[in-house]
This record gives sequence, structure tokens and C-alpha cells, in this order.
Amino acid sequence: MKFFVDTAEVSEIRALAELGMVDGVTTNPSLIAKSGRKMAEVIAEICTVTPGHVSAEVTATDYEGMLAEGRFLRGIAGNVAVKVPLTEAGLRTCRTLSEEGTPVNVTLCFSPTQALLAAKAGATYISPFVGRLDDLAQDGMQLIADIVQIYKNYPKLKTEVLVASIRHPLHLAQAAKLGADVATLPPGVIRQLIKHPLTDRGLEAFLADWKKTGQSIL
Repeated sequence: MKFFVDTAEVSEIRALAELGMVDGVTTNPSLIAKSGRKMAEVIAEICTVTPGHVSAEVTATDYEGMLAEGRFLRGIAGNVAVKVPLTEAGLRTCRTLSEEGTPVNVTLCFSPTQALLAAKAGATYISPFVGRLDDLAQDGMQLIADIVQIYKNYPKLKTEVLVASIRHPLHLAQAAKLGADVATLPPGVIRQLIKHPLTDRGLEAFLADWKKTGQSIL
């Protein structure tokens, strides 16, 4: 499974890249706004940190506007993936950009049939939002299971399932068990994955025993 970092904070991306936890990055207008920087500047810098795809999202809602913005964003760096919403105009934009060789991430997916449409439009990634479904007392992980199954039924569909809106480690574990291709994770969730109380307790015990020996490895 590939790990994408869901943030526009370059310092966080660099730190996680040093751990080997960054296969790509996803951003959106909200994350860019939080950074307080110009979008093109942020995307360009992020693209130097990872060779993987960096999703940059359009803000237009019509086909012509999305296409123009998508082409501009793609021109920032060779590893930019243009992110478009799962609307009729977004699907049309996805098809055009995909035919031009641009990787496209179709976002805001909340149903298996939407995911099927995105794949038929040539999407590189489909981004189903599990956390937002859970917020409405719906089963977000069932959506992942359904999409994975549908894509497996039709091997000619090459779209990767990119699980988004992950809120906690259990979401990630479930997505990995279901065979999702990618998980995009906030930096805080990635750090949660590292932590376990038994790991901390075990390390404390090992260090205490070692201290009693009076030895030094170096």
C-alpha cells in the first residue's frame, strides 16, 4: 500500500519523507488556505520533496475552467496529479486530461457507482471519503470494499483506490486488509501508527536492564 500525506505543510512532508513514509501527497483548497501561501508556490515546493504524485485541486466548477486550471497545475511540475471533483464537469475534465497524459485524482467520491464512472473516465485515482460517511452513521469502509471488488471484476480498469478522509489507524488497517492501493493520511495519523503502549513499555524495560550492566555499546 502506498502512503500519501494529506497536507500542504512542507515541513511535515519533509519530516515524514525522512521516515520513508511518503509515496505522494494530496492537497486541497482547504489545506492550501491553511498554509497561508500561494498555491503554485506550495505545490512546486512539495513536488521537490517527493517524486510521487502530488495532487493539486482545481477550484473552477465548469468544464472549461477546470480544464484551464488543470493544465496550469500540471505545468507546475511533472509529478503533479490534477484533482477534480466527481461532478459531470469533473468527469469530462478527467477524460480530457487523461487523454492528454495527465494523471487525474477524482475526489469527493461517496458511492461505488461514482467510482465506476471515474474509472471509465480514465481517472488515475479515485478518492472515496470514509470518515465523512462515518460521520453520517454510514459505513465508510463498506464503500472501499465495494469499489475494490468492482475494479477487480473489470481488470481493464486501471484506476487506483485512494482512501481519503482517514481519521484513525483502524481506518488504515481496514483499508489495507481490503486491498486499497493508496491511503492518504494526515501527518498526525501517520504518527499515531508508530505508537503503541506495549512498545513504549518494552523499550523502558530494555533500557532499564541495560543501564544496570554499566556497559556502553560505543
